[in-house]
Amino acid sequence: MAALGPPLRTLRALLRELRYASGHGGRPYRRAPAYRHVLAAFRAHRVTSEKLCRAQQELHFQAATYLCLLRSVREHAALHQEYHGKGERSPEEVAGLVGFRLPQQPGGKG
Repeated sequence: MAALGPPLRTLRALLRELRYASGHGGRPYRRAPAYRHVLAAFRAHRVTSEKLCRAQQELHFQAATYLCLLRSVREHAALHQEYHGKGERSPEEVAGLVGFRLPQQPGGKG
């Protein structure tokens, strides 16, 4: 398994992806339940002088997995937006794409 890196970096990246996912809606992303839940989970599982949390690595791994999911969804949406088909094309347009011309009909039609 690859190293996860510092938990603070994962937390910041996760909050950044949540900000991107929330878009530019009416309310700020900091009021979103997902934002509050992530912060509360990281605060609850941090190592302090009074206790050592055994689940810290589990939380870090779950956060990194969720971060990967959020990034992948955002990048997929961007690729889909860029390369999604434009719908049905006319025969003339398709012929032009491959470098052909359609024959002209006699009598001035076409």
